[in-house]
Amino acid sequence: MPTTDGVHAAAKAVSAILPPTPLLPVEIGGVSAFVKADNLQPIGSFKIRGAWWRLSSLTPEERAGGVVAVSSGNHAQGVAWSARRLGISATIVMPHDAPEVKLANTRALGAEVVLYQRPQEDRDAVAARLIDQRGGTLVHAFGDPWVIEGQGSAAIEIAAQLGRAPSRIIACCGGGGLAAGLALGAPDSAIYPVEPVGWDMVGQAMANGELVHAAPDAPKTICDALQPNITKPLNLSLLKGRAEPGVTVTDAEVRTAQRFAFTNLRLVLEPGGAAALAAALAGKVPVDAGTVIMLTGGNADPAAYAATIAGQD
Repeated sequence: MPTTDGVHAAAKAVSAILPPTPLLPVEIGGVSAFVKADNLQPIGSFKIRGAWWRLSSLTPEERAGGVVAVSSGNHAQGVAWSARRLGISATIVMPHDAPEVKLANTRALGAEVVLYQRPQEDRDAVAARLIDQRGGTLVHAFGDPWVIEGQGSAAIEIAAQLGRAPSRIIACCGGGGLAAGLALGAPDSAIYPVEPVGWDMVGQAMANGELVHAAPDAPKTICDALQPNITKPLNLSLLKGRAEPGVTVTDAEVRTAQRFAFTNLRLVLEPGGAAALAAALAGKVPVDAGTVIMLTGGNADPAAYAATIAGQD
C-alpha cells in the first residue's frame, strides 16, 4: 500500500538524480498562482518520477528478469529512461495510435515496443500475456504502489519551493496515479484531478463509489495521455474523501491552455499535459495565491502543436 512515508522516500530518490522542476508564477483571471513545470523533465513528463522509484526499488532478481509496462507514451519513456540507466531490459505495451514522437522516443531509449489496438484490445491483458510468455515485473502506469509514491514526489518538491503546503493542487488525470500520489504527499492540500470530457473514469468512480468503464462510444479527445478505460481499486481508495471529482475539460479548452502556456510561460505542452491549466483558465477550479497547477507533459506532436498555436485546429 502506498504511504506518505513512501512518497518522502521516493522524493529523496528522485532528488538524487534529478533537479527540481521550476515552480513558476502565473496570473489567471487577475489572481496570482503557480505552475509546476514537470513538462521540463528529461523525458518531457512527470512520469519519470514514478518510473524511477519503481525500477530503482526492484530487487536484484527482479532487475535481472526485466520489466513490462503499459503506456500511451509518457510512462513508456519514463520506464525506458530508468531501465537504460539501471541496466534493465524493458518492454512497453503501447497503443497503435500513440503519437509518433512518443513511440520514437521510447524506442530511442532502448525499450522494445509492443503495439496493441485501442480501444479493441485490453492493454493490461496484452502485458499479462507477455509476462506469462517471457517473465518480468509489471510496472503499471498508474496502479502500481511505487509508481504512485513516485508521482507524489512532486508534492514534496512543491512544498519545499513554496515554503508551505499549497492550498490546492490541480492535476491532469488519466488513471489517477498522479492525483493519488499528490493526495499522499500533500495531505493538507485539496486535490483536483482534471480529465477530458467523456474520459473521466476517475471522477465517475469517485462519484459512484465504484469503478466505471469508459463508454464504447466515448468521444475522441486530443488528450492521448488521458484515456484509460478504467482506474484501479487502489487509486479509488486513495482518492476517496481526498480529491474533488467532476472536473472535465473540452478539446477547445485544452488548446486554449496550450496557447496560453506558449504565449505567457514560453512552455510547450502536449494536450494531456495542459488539462489542469485548461480547467483553471476556464474557471472550473477555484484559484488563489496558494494554488499550484501541474503541467505534466510536453511531448507534443509537432504538426498538431504548430496548428494549435497558429489557431488552425
